[in-house]
Amino acid sequence: MRYLITGGAGFIGSHLAEELLQRGDSVTVLDNFSTGAHENLKRAEQSERFKLVYGSVTDKELVTECVKGVDKVYHLASAVGVKLIIEKPIETIETIVEGASIVFGACARYRLPVLLTSTSEVYGKSESLPFCEDSDSIIGPPKYRRWAYASAKALDEFLALAYWHQIKLPVVLVRLFNTVGPRQTGQYGMVIPRLIRQALAGQPLTVYGDGNQSRCFCHVNDAVRALIELLDQPECAGELFNVGSTEHITIAELAKKIIAETGSSSEISYVPYEEAYGQGFEDMRHRVPSLDKIEAQIGYKTEHNLSSIIQCIVSHEQGNDANTRLP
Repeated sequence: MRYLITGGAGFIGSHLAEELLQRGDSVTVLDNFSTGAHENLKRAEQSERFKLVYGSVTDKELVTECVKGVDKVYHLASAVGVKLIIEKPIETIETIVEGASIVFGACARYRLPVLLTSTSEVYGKSESLPFCEDSDSIIGPPKYRRWAYASAKALDEFLALAYWHQIKLPVVLVRLFNTVGPRQTGQYGMVIPRLIRQALAGQPLTVYGDGNQSRCFCHVNDAVRALIELLDQPECAGELFNVGSTEHITIAELAKKIIAETGSSSEISYVPYEEAYGQGFEDMRHRVPSLDKIEAQIGYKTEHNLSSIIQCIVSHEQGNDANTRLP
């Protein structure tokens, strides 16, 4: 099987590329390296069944050329991280919305199955836990740039499902809940790699707000396995699935856990949201997914708990990456 992965040089995309190559598939990655890194693809590039195309998903002609020779598409290309979203809202909205429109249009032309990775951010400020795929979204007002990402991703979902309902393009939608693992950068606000690097360096661990906001963290290998199995099953077309873990923890407790598991002497430094992201910043207090639907569909179960995730990332940061499978 031949696959195209947009945003394949990113953290999740590079792991997905390796897993597909590992099972014998061919993979083309389209990426402009705006947030991804060539370094992420060093193992994938050792395979003769791998091809890298430099470019943007907003380049309609290039995207059309890329989809011609493949059987299925993973659309992962997107702006990532709260910090980037706050600092560059124009790029965030244009990349997400225009990119998805071009990718879906190209897939429709050749009737290619396509999987869209969306985000738990779409649930917004809802307190109706756990979040089910058909739960209501509560998004903040447009004057707060923080909600641009959630709104743009929600529009992508509407567009994907419109292609399904109107022309039966086989689309699968996935809302990812805090996917973490080796290669994830803390540059754009990703909390676990940032806290681990601070702990290993003996620096204060910065926790934004009061630290009582909670999250569930999913190892990238668990997420990638779900992405592959969902696109493999034709009956998943036109459906939306949560992908994540239900093991939730507050960010303050996460910082304490990372300090303990790294043996660090670091302390915790609480930083007001306004200082980190500007005036009027709003955060989601809790993100806990319901995994009932994906469990029923593909028997999805996570194989990594939070402790193993932390140790995996610590090993990677220390240069002892055990996740080295290569086709």
